Amino acid sequence: MGAAHPRGLTGEPVLRGHRGHQPQPRDGRPRRWPGRDAGRQTHDRDGRRRPVIAATRAELRKFFTTRLWWGLAIGVALSAVLLTALFTGLAGNQGLPPLDSPNAVSQAYTSGLTFAYLIVLALGIISIGSEYRHQTISSAYLTVPHRVRLFAAKLVATAVMGAIYGVVYVIAALATGIPIITLRGFDPFPADDTVLRSLAMSVLALALWALIGFGLGALIKNQIAALLIGVGVAWIGEQLILLGLAALDLGAVGAYLPGMATVALVQEPLQVEGMPFAFEYLQWWQGALVLAAYALVLAGLGAFRASREDVS
Repeated sequence: MGAAHPRGLTGEPVLRGHRGHQPQPRDGRPRRWPGRDAGRQTHDRDGRRRPVIAATRAELRKFFTTRLWWGLAIGVALSAVLLTALFTGLAGNQGLPPLDSPNAVSQAYTSGLTFAYLIVLALGIISIGSEYRHQTISSAYLTVPHRVRLFAAKLVATAVMGAIYGVVYVIAALATGIPIITLRGFDPFPADDTVLRSLAMSVLALALWALIGFGLGALIKNQIAALLIGVGVAWIGEQLILLGLAALDLGAVGAYLPGMATVALVQEPLQVEGMPFAFEYLQWWQGALVLAAYALVLAGLGAFRASREDVS
């Protein structure tokens, strides 16, 4: 076997005696390589600057790697298709206004939102409730030790998923409503910004309802109980409260309930003939503020409580 090349070009190990002179710093500390170390420092610095973004991507992957989000998306689309078809088919009859105004058209497109936000509410509850049910919250704490960042990522991911469901709803409502409205001889997009604003606010409304669900799921760690309470109150409980307030001539108070705020956000008040009670509604921007307040308070309280508790 031949002698080892001083530079180790033959593939043999380079011995210390073959390395030649290696300059050493006078203070005895290991030598730094400016180019290599600068790249490493930049990488570490970027990693510290964007932990929430990385955690948010991980949370979004959790949604998209399960069948649940597909099933709920189908439910949102069906609520848009069925209710939009029903409203546009009955418009002008049964006490419903005809489709000759921007307000009536926007009501047709957003008529299924009442069921859609219940589905998105359930999504928000399940997104955090399943963590407690399957005991995966502990591994999440190990992955992202900083709990504030972890729950910030969960909130952002939940709101994004709610907005995605909002887009699904809008596409399904337009695909159903435009042909029917056109066949009935009306303009599916009147020369007014009411319809476009209603569609945009529908996306915002579902994003906020997803956050409301997250807050409920974090406050009520039992997933089944949270689903029953959340969906039950939003669907049935609020209607009973509205009837009680209207009977007591306190309809103005009912306008601040989350369901009524959603109606005010996405459409002008719907006046149906023959209703025994008259309800009061907020302006659309007031409805946005009220619904956002519900979402921020519930999501904030839920995230705060979850981030402070001990998990075994």
